[in-house]
This record gives sequence, structure tokens and C-alpha cells, in this order.
Amino acid sequence: MRKEIAIALRMTLVTLVLTGLAYPLLVTGLAQAMFPGRASGSLVRDEGRVVGSELIGQTFTVPSYFHPRPSAAGAGYDAAASSGSNLGPTSKKLQDRVKDDVARLRAENRQAEGPIPVDLLTASGSGLDPHITPEAARFQIPRVAAARHVPPGEVETLVGQRVEGRTLGFLGEPRVNVLLLNMDLDRRFGRPRLHPRDGSRE
Repeated sequence: MRKEIAIALRMTLVTLVLTGLAYPLLVTGLAQAMFPGRASGSLVRDEGRVVGSELIGQTFTVPSYFHPRPSAAGAGYDAAASSGSNLGPTSKKLQDRVKDDVARLRAENRQAEGPIPVDLLTASGSGLDPHITPEAARFQIPRVAAARHVPPGEVETLVGQRVEGRTLGFLGEPRVNVLLLNMDLDRRFGRPRLHPRDGSRE
């Protein structure tokens, strides 16, 4: 009996060391050596300061920046509460939220032409999607250009340069990373001035 217990304990210890320590350390070391940026969370830095991750969306609400799609994760893009709303198409709550968003988007983007792109009205399953479609970005160009007092064509050029193609040429859809695009805006046109009344960016 003691012999069997000793064997079981030795096997448990060996398995713990191999799968709980050695393997994770090996994989982490290889990832850091081969893909250091991705292994560290695809962090985005601005002047040496971490401002976010390419993989997790952020909330932008002021007119001079592109806005992301809605998020149902916590208070919005909360990685600790990643989830969708789980509301179905017959949900009154969902219908009311979409109606409110339609009214808000129309009011904010008065110069925009055509229908509102669907991703500006629907949250992703994770609630953390950092991307919008190129159509959703172009829909917002008139507002962003007007808020920054620059020609729309220059903003459209930045959008075109930031469009990411399908992964491996066939997976997913073309997309635009909102955080990276907004950083492009600041690099090209400068940071918006702070509004003296409430501290928000113009």
C-alpha cells in the first residue's frame, strides 16, 4: 500500500513540475523571444507611456476622435467583465438601446451620408472588439474633420492607411483599429484642445 502511495505521489510531483512549471516557462520564453510584443499583450505606447492594447477597445466619445462600436462589457470595454448583452432581436431593451443610438449617431454625424453602418449599432460578443469596419470609419469622417478643422480628404487618407485586410487573405473582414487610428489623428493634426468649461477634448 505504501509503495503505491509513494508511486502516486512521485507521479503527481513529476506531472506538476512538467505541466505546471516547465512547460509554461518554456512556452512563455519562446513567445517572448519570437513575438515579444504579442506575448506582452500587444501594448500600445505613446511617447513611452502605455495607452492601451491593440486587442482591447476603448471608449471615445468626443467629436474629434473616431468612436468604437457599443460594448456590453461592464461599463464598456471592461476586460474583467467581457461578455455580450445576450439580448435577442425581440428584446424591448435592445430595441430601445438601438433606437437611442440611431438618434445619437444621427445627431453627432449630421453631415454623414447613407445608412448607419451596423457595427456602430451592435456590440460584439466579447464586448472588447477594438475594430470597426472601414464603412463605420468613413461614416464618421465628416464629424472628425469638422471637429479638427481639417479637410475630410486628409482624414480619409489616414483611414485608408489604417485599414487591415483579411487575416491570411481569407479570414475575417477588413477592419480599422480605432485606438491606432485616433493616435494617427493626433500625430498628423495634433491633440485636440481641452474645452475650458468641462475639460473635455474638442
